[in-house]
Amino acid sequence: MQSPLPVRDGVNATRLRLPDEGPWDTAMDYMMHRWGHIDPQGIEDRFDAGEIVGEGGIPLHRGTRLEDHTFIWYYRTLPPETRLPVELNILHQDEHILVVDKPHFLPTTPGGTYIQESALVRLRNQLDLPDLIPMHRLDRMTAGILLLSTNPGTRGKYQVLFEKRQVQKEYECVSAAVPAAGHPAVDFPVVVRNRMTKSRSYLLAEVIDGEPNAETRIDLLRTFDGAGSHASAGAGRRGLYRLEPHSGKTHQLRVHMASLGLGILHDSFYPDLLDKAPDDYTKPLQLLARGIRFVDPVTNEPVEYRSRLQLSEVR
Repeated sequence: MQSPLPVRDGVNATRLRLPDEGPWDTAMDYMMHRWGHIDPQGIEDRFDAGEIVGEGGIPLHRGTRLEDHTFIWYYRTLPPETRLPVELNILHQDEHILVVDKPHFLPTTPGGTYIQESALVRLRNQLDLPDLIPMHRLDRMTAGILLLSTNPGTRGKYQVLFEKRQVQKEYECVSAAVPAAGHPAVDFPVVVRNRMTKSRSYLLAEVIDGEPNAETRIDLLRTFDGAGSHASAGAGRRGLYRLEPHSGKTHQLRVHMASLGLGILHDSFYPDLLDKAPDDYTKPLQLLARGIRFVDPVTNEPVEYRSRLQLSEVR
C-alpha cells in the first residue's frame, strides 16, 4: 500500500493499522493506549499539527473516530544514533539501478536501533534518491554487493528476476580448512540441501524435517595459515570457500557451513550462539557477497557486478 506521506530524512512514514473494534472512541485514544506512556504530548502535538494522516493523505484530528480509517501514517520521532565507523562504496549507478559495496556491521534497511545508520537511509540522503529500494538484503554482519532500484517505473522488472531466481549470487567466506571434531570429512564441491525455517521471535534459523527449501553449492578455493599460526599447526589452517546459494533463506549460508563443521570465522550465532556483546570492528564476520550476475531486463544484456572488498582474515 502506497504511503500518502513522502520519505523524510531518508525514512519512510510508519503505517499503523487501526483495530476494527475496541474500547477506544478515537484514533488518538488508540495511539495513546499504544504509546501514550512514552510521549503523550508528542502524540497530541502530531494530531494538532495534522501530521498524522489516513488514506488519501487526509489529516486526522483529536476527535477522528476509530472506525473512520483502517490505516494511518505518521513519522516516528527518531532517537539520535552514533554513526557507525564504516563506509559504503558505489560501484555502479544508472537511471534504473544502484550497485554498492555494503560494509560489515551496517544493516541493509532500517530496523531496531539502526534507522539512519542503515545502507538504505544513508544512500537515500547521500544521493537524494527518496525512491531508492533494495532488491535483496544482506545481513548486517555480511558485506559485499547490494543491488538497489532507483526507478519505480522499472523496479518490477528487477523484482521479477529475484522472484524467479534468475539472479546468480556468489559469496566467499573463511572457515577452518577441515571440519570440526565430530564431523566427517568433506569432498568439495558439495551441495547442501535441507529445509530451513526462521521465526521472528527467535534469533536463530533452524533446520527441520521436510522437503528441502534451501540449497547451497560450496567449494574450497584454497587453504592458508591463519593469523599467528604455522603451516605445521593443523588447527590454524584456514580455508577460503566459494558459496553459491540457489535459494535465499535467512542465515542460509551460515547454517549450511556450520552443518559441515565449518562454521564461518567470527560468527556469533552458528554453530554456537554466543552472549551478545558490543560490535568488534576488528573481527567482522568472514562472509562476503562477492558477485551478482543476471540478464538486465531493461537492456537485455548480461551483466555482472563484483565486490572490491576483501575478507580481513584472508592471507
